[in-house]
Parts: sequence; structure tokens; C-alpha cells
Amino acid sequence: MRLLIVEDDAPLASGLQRILEAEGHAVDVTPRGEEAVLAASQEKFDLVILDIGLPQMDGFEVLRRLRAGGPGRGPMPVLVLTARDAVDDRVRGLDLGADDYMVKPFAMPELTARVRALLRRSQSHGGPRIAHGPLQLDTVARRAFLKGEALELAARVEKIVSKEAIIQAVAGWGDDLSPNAIEVYVSRLRSKLEPAGIRIRTVRGFGYMLEEYK
Repeated sequence: MRLLIVEDDAPLASGLQRILEAEGHAVDVTPRGEEAVLAASQEKFDLVILDIGLPQMDGFEVLRRLRAGGPGRGPMPVLVLTARDAVDDRVRGLDLGADDYMVKPFAMPELTARVRALLRRSQSHGGPRIAHGPLQLDTVARRAFLKGEALELAARVEKIVSKEAIIQAVAGWGDDLSPNAIEVYVSRLRSKLEPAGIRIRTVRGFGYMLEEYK
């Protein structure tokens, strides 16, 4: 999953990024609300962690603009983080479309649990698990199972997925992930899956797709 942290407290933002990346997420960070709105209009994020006390454009205005949305963009969970614990502030945040609200200071294990819950909820329309023959992918827990056994995969896949789409989904702004690197990851993935009859087909000029399981 790809997450966006909007937080101007640099040590806190860095700590959140490190912990969430350790859980297997691609994480981007910005301290400015204007940059967050622009990024969300151009790229797809699975969840936004949003501070309220931002310089210039505050978190409430960011939230309002995110919820104004744009054509072709589905709902994106927003977890609000703030030092403001007044009831009126919590009500305003929720009314503007926040999915959850945490007051600083907070415990990191609780935050990561809330992130997982929000991601699970956002995936619930199709279920967080995708089954393809003996292969099962848990898109929230980021686990793969082959014939019921846990499959160890790098954190870095019935439609064609381009290399660019894979990079967009798994790489943050600071990651240097090239199309050639995607080929290497797909090759490694094939070596793990093909013994069980799961095949990834290269569609030249388009990308990759899972072949029908037989």
C-alpha cells in the first residue's frame, strides 16, 4: 500500500515513515498542505495521515480539498493527527470527511493498528484477500500464501499491469526504482510461483498479467 504523511514535525514524520515502511508500505512525506493536495491530485495513495497544525494551508483545508476530489478518484481514507483535543475540532475534522482521529501524543502501536483497520475497511468492497488458484494475497497484511503456506516475497504484483503502475504502487518519491528493476522482481516472483502452476505472462508493450489458473 502507498501512504502519504502530511506532517511538519520532521522527527515525528521521520519516525512514522520508518515504522510504516517497516510494515511493508511505500511512504511519502510532505510538511506542507499545498504539496499534499497537489500530490493527491496527481498520484494514487491508499491512505493519508494528516496533521492539522500545518503552516499556511492547515489540515482542515487540506481535508476539505481532498474530499472535494476529482474525476475518476475513489475514496481515500484519511487519518487525522493533531494536538487539538477540543470536541469542536474533532467534530469539524469528522464532518469534513476524516475517517479516524488521533490526538497527540499517541502510541505508535495504536496508530499502526488504526492504519491497518482503515486499509482493511477501504479494501472491504472486494475483500482484502485475492485468490488465484493456490495463491492467496492479503492486500492489507501484505502477506502471500501458496497452498496454505506463507510465501516470502520482497515488499515490491485478470488485468495487465504496466511497469509504471507497479512503480507507482510500491515506490515512494525518494525511491530509485526503474523499469529494469521491475523486470528483476518479476523474474524472482516467477521462480517462486511457477512450481505451483502460477504463471505471470509478459504482454509486450503493456506490462504483466496473471495467466488463468488451470
